[in-house]
Amino acid sequence: MKIAMLVYPQMTLLDLVGPLQVWSLWPDSETHLVWKDTHPVSTDSAAILVPTHSFADTWADPDILFAGGGTAGTFALLEDETVLDFMRDRGSKAKWVTSVCTGALVLGAAGLLDGYKATTHWMALDRLANFGAQAVQERWVIDRNRATGGGVTAGIDFGLALMAEIAGEDLARAVQLAIEYSPKPPFASGNPAEARPETVELVKTMFSAQNS
Repeated sequence: MKIAMLVYPQMTLLDLVGPLQVWSLWPDSETHLVWKDTHPVSTDSAAILVPTHSFADTWADPDILFAGGGTAGTFALLEDETVLDFMRDRGSKAKWVTSVCTGALVLGAAGLLDGYKATTHWMALDRLANFGAQAVQERWVIDRNRATGGGVTAGIDFGLALMAEIAGEDLARAVQLAIEYSPKPPFASGNPAEARPETVELVKTMFSAQNS
């Protein structure tokens, strides 16, 4: 299983780490963290990522091509033709084209979601139609060989769901147990439908300030 995961400046770390941790337990798999070069890249947390491979040095035909999301860093990619050309090329050859959070917008900008059902972070869901995708507000969506996850923490659910789709439920169940994934959040505030209205507005204000 050849897994190519896009990393880039100011991406959201957990978008990557969620599925990366799940897929690290996939037997007979290898993961490349890919960027234009192999210089360290910042994330939107204090952590720094070091790509393992450049665009030129990674596989031409990965089994899984993945893009995580973010805010300002992600939106910058939507006009970066070097990145979009790479995603188009590898996406045309990959067995699975996948994303978490606003990584779906990167897939969309590369023309990889036209005619597919897809999901993303709830605040970016309406943008998917701009790329010819059918937006679905779910934790994850699998449509043919496209698999997309919702915002940030959905990466773990998405990672397990895709593993089950490809390798079978038994392996995915074992991996879920191995990482002790049994979430019990302290609040019912994880999506707009269950959060308090004032909480939704606060989050919108926070993100607006970050991107102003």
